Amino acid sequence: MRIAVYLAHPGADSFNKALFDAVIDELRSRAVEVVPHDLYAEGFDPMLAATETETVDTPQPGDDLVRHHQAELTELDALIFVHPNWWGMPPAIMAGWVQRVLTPAAAYKLADAAGEPIGLLRARRALVLNTSDTTEDRERDVFGDPLHQIWSACVLPYIGVDDLRRKVFRTVTDSTAEMRASWLREARVLAAALAAGN
Repeated sequence: MRIAVYLAHPGADSFNKALFDAVIDELRSRAVEVVPHDLYAEGFDPMLAATETETVDTPQPGDDLVRHHQAELTELDALIFVHPNWWGMPPAIMAGWVQRVLTPAAAYKLADAAGEPIGLLRARRALVLNTSDTTEDRERDVFGDPLHQIWSACVLPYIGVDDLRRKVFRTVTDSTAEMRASWLREARVLAAALAAGN
């Protein structure tokens, strides 16, 4: 079992980083081969180059790090994404990762320009862990939970992931140490279940 864990948060002492570390520790304790990626620490460049914008023809990756991430995709059994909700979106570095790494030929193919995507990844399961300072009711009723829509409709089905699990930890700013400890335990349980296919 090989699972990649992607973190998109610039703070080394953030709760997102704590989630990332807890998930990695839990998976390794279960003999899972973990491929960790702290996108900020790696210096991942989210800027899409003009040569990377094709959707029908194979785009040309702009740098070695993008090619490295793409090569890893073929050997993964599951994916985990950890990031905050910023303006109803993932951080720009995560959006850039999606746009630069999950490209035609690397993650999906189209029969034609208007066709349905065919996912190319072996991985069929994913876990998305989000943090937010917006209450659940407001996120759902006012904003329509845009992060759920992004991951469940726009990104993961495109690459063949049909088992999406997602958890939002909220509200982080006013959370207590006890709440955060409980959330870290819950993240561990979710990661273990993903690895087991439960």
